[in-house]
Amino acid sequence: MCGVRHSADYRTGAPKILIMSKRLVLENEFVQLWYHPAERIVHHQFRKFIWGEQFREVLNEGLRVFEREGATKWLSDDRENSALSKDDTEWSMSDWFPRVAKAGWKHWAIVLPQNVIGQMNMARIIAAYSAQGLTVRVFDEPGAALDWLSRAG
Repeated sequence: MCGVRHSADYRTGAPKILIMSKRLVLENEFVQLWYHPAERIVHHQFRKFIWGEQFREVLNEGLRVFEREGATKWLSDDRENSALSKDDTEWSMSDWFPRVAKAGWKHWAIVLPQNVIGQMNMARIIAAYSAQGLTVRVFDEPGAALDWLSRAG
């Protein structure tokens, strides 16, 4: 599967076309999860509010891609999600994050939830992950996030 995106060179502003191949890793009513092999990007798009076992399945499947493929970047398109539960937040910060960081996670681009409570929840997670050395940028839409990640170290 390939995606064509029109963009501009970040140095000159000149138009350019990026063609990125991606593989579908997981798809269900809650999420689509892809892997962009050339850029080593794991990319999820939440379709609706996700929690519990479904939430953890997505993150753990992405972690497996990091371990198997040598990914270093993650794009989180969380526009359709809301605030995570306390249990999911604690699990992601204390259990999942150390494992994915050890697997090589370096850059995170995130499109925040539309829901203000979800945005506040993600701000806490972003601050915690940044403090542990992850490079994080927030975007309004996934195309710009993917552009940044494709150029990131």
